[in-house]
Amino acid sequence: MNPVLTMDSATLSPIHLFLQADWVVKGVMMGLLLASIWTWALIVAFWRRIGKTRKGMTRFERDFWKAEDIDVFYKAEGENDLPSARVFAAGVTEWRRSTAGGTIDKSGTRERLATTMGAAVAGEIDKLSDRLNVLATVGSVAPFVGLFGTVWGIMRSFTSIAAAQNTSLAVVAPGIAEALFATAIGLFAAIPAVIAYNRFGHGINRIEASLNRFADGFHTTLSRQLDGSR
Repeated sequence: MNPVLTMDSATLSPIHLFLQADWVVKGVMMGLLLASIWTWALIVAFWRRIGKTRKGMTRFERDFWKAEDIDVFYKAEGENDLPSARVFAAGVTEWRRSTAGGTIDKSGTRERLATTMGAAVAGEIDKLSDRLNVLATVGSVAPFVGLFGTVWGIMRSFTSIAAAQNTSLAVVAPGIAEALFATAIGLFAAIPAVIAYNRFGHGINRIEASLNRFADGFHTTLSRQLDGSR
């Protein structure tokens, strides 16, 4: 009976695979591990930021639509550090500038209000999306970096075959295991990054839609006041 080749479970442990890997594969593994840590840090930060922002915006908009005097509400909430508050502040500031003179250009005022609040919405979305591209980069690049480690490890295994002049599985298995482990780490970094990017992108799109609705509603309110002015 032919003997069956087996590998000890310790040989397949992640630590052992890393320690026995070639220096190039080690560099790939370390880079991917750092990318994975950075990815999870960004995921936690984005999750907290988006959740806090949505709750704050809901409260702010609810209080705004209940307010009877815009100027009083602006004094109380105009300095609030929320996207909807900054859009509101931009609208109030432009309203005061446009209506400060004796003669009011109603058409021009409406156009400037729409432009100003639209720009404020775009600026707030840019702030919320900051570093979101890192998740997209990790999600798209990490598998290929892991694949590079895999290719390098397999090349090293073939070199071991040539040096030992032996095609036994015991000769090539360690190098192949190390190579595949690099691919596994690449996927471990990429999969959460892709899922988080799509999820947070959807959340930011919802915030943008909410900001646009608020800006449109506030613009309508100011436009009614403009119709009542001389």
